Amino acid sequence: MRRGEGMSTPVVQVAGPGEQAPETYYATRYSVLREPLGRPRGSERLPDDAQALHVWVEMDGIVIAVARGHLIEGDGAAADHAGPGAAQIPSFTPLAKDDALLRPAMQVRQMGVLEAWRGRGLGALALEHLLRASVQTWGARTGWLQAREGAIGFYAREGWTAFGSPYSIEGVGLHRSMWRTLEGLFD
Repeated sequence: MRRGEGMSTPVVQVAGPGEQAPETYYATRYSVLREPLGRPRGSERLPDDAQALHVWVEMDGIVIAVARGHLIEGDGAAADHAGPGAAQIPSFTPLAKDDALLRPAMQVRQMGVLEAWRGRGLGALALEHLLRASVQTWGARTGWLQAREGAIGFYAREGWTAFGSPYSIEGVGLHRSMWRTLEGLFD
């Protein structure tokens, strides 16, 4: 089946900072990103979810793709999840410098698509809406993320550039830091 053929129209939803995403959004975040790692329920929630942007794509009322973004205040180092024993994720080295051209900076986290729906452009759709909302909400100039090894190709096709050496996040696996400019993306 070609992209879009025989499918209902995807519905994209966005919850801004201070707005509540539905439980079905968190359930999909858990099933795609945390359950495969053997993590308990609740590990899909992050301490700053209330200040984040949340994007989800629904098909026939089912949340099939999720993406989350937040402003990066410092260098981006943070806990992997809100629960006990969370691994520390590394900083984005370029943000450690006080470079005003890179800020406001936003980070993409907790992005995924249900396995049965992958390869249909729905992750790209969620990412596009997340980046657009980041520009509109915060005036974000750059985007940053830590891509799991298997997702690097997806992000590269979406205009992201990997930098630095691969690194492992305990209990998750190999990652690469990636970034892209957001300036002019939605003009």
